[in-house]
Amino acid sequence: MASVKRKISPSQSFDQQFVVDQEGRRQAVIIPLKEYQRLLEDLHDFAVVAERRDEEPISLEEMKRRLGADGLA
Repeated sequence: MASVKRKISPSQSFDQQFVVDQEGRRQAVIIPLKEYQRLLEDLHDFAVVAERRDEEPISLEEMKRRLGADGLA
């Protein structure tokens, strides 16, 4: 296995390891569990955004009103 430190953004990086075949070609990647979970959360967030793409936006005041009606503000 080959180990590489990958920079995600200026403030983030994580270790990753590659599983390689006999010719040294990358076949799989191993990443820390916390990073995997973060990636799954990001994927979920993107799916929610895609689902709501065609929804009509609401104002901040409307959102505050809705949250207040639900007892969350």
